[in-house]
Amino acid sequence: MKEINPALTTRAYAYEMWMQAPMPMVTFFKTLDVTNLVRISKKKGLKLNMLMCWCIGKAASDIKEFYMLPVGDKLIQYDTIAVNTIVANRLGEVSSCDIPFSEDLNQFNSDYIRLTGQVAETCQNHDLTESMVIGTSALVNYEIDGAVGMYSGIFNNPFLIWGRIKNRFFRKYLTVSFQFHHTQMDGAHAAQFLEELQPVFDFQL
Repeated sequence: MKEINPALTTRAYAYEMWMQAPMPMVTFFKTLDVTNLVRISKKKGLKLNMLMCWCIGKAASDIKEFYMLPVGDKLIQYDTIAVNTIVANRLGEVSSCDIPFSEDLNQFNSDYIRLTGQVAETCQNHDLTESMVIGTSALVNYEIDGAVGMYSGIFNNPFLIWGRIKNRFFRKYLTVSFQFHHTQMDGAHAAQFLEELQPVFDFQL
């Protein structure tokens, strides 16, 4: 990771417009067909949340804006991305776990199982400060239509939230909310990311 001059990037105008805005976050909602992911999860014995996280990383990895993030008053360039998941720990509380994204699903799954297990047992967060981290929160026990995350003024990372899967005519659907900092990307980049999620969800294993 390194600090870059915003004026020399494609985010120059957005940096000027949104870095000092009182509420620079934008949230999009999209309903996606997750029938294939549920099938793969059951057939291969893979955790559905792991598959969701891998697909999110996969869709984001081809969009260059995901490798830049406003941190404080600086614009930081990253070489890698990671996906965060919330883990129920052994004390009955929750901890945070960053999983390094890998194109290799087997590698990502191995890291996911190892790191979430470690976090659950130690009750210590696992943070990857050298990667641009995409946050996620899965409220799978609840049926929600979407969520708008708060803006803390500290963490500007993109963030996805989803609830319980819905069944419609033998298909399974999930509504995802995606919050992003307008300095990092424009609406078109965010919409492209959400569009890319569907073909990634439909991958064959």
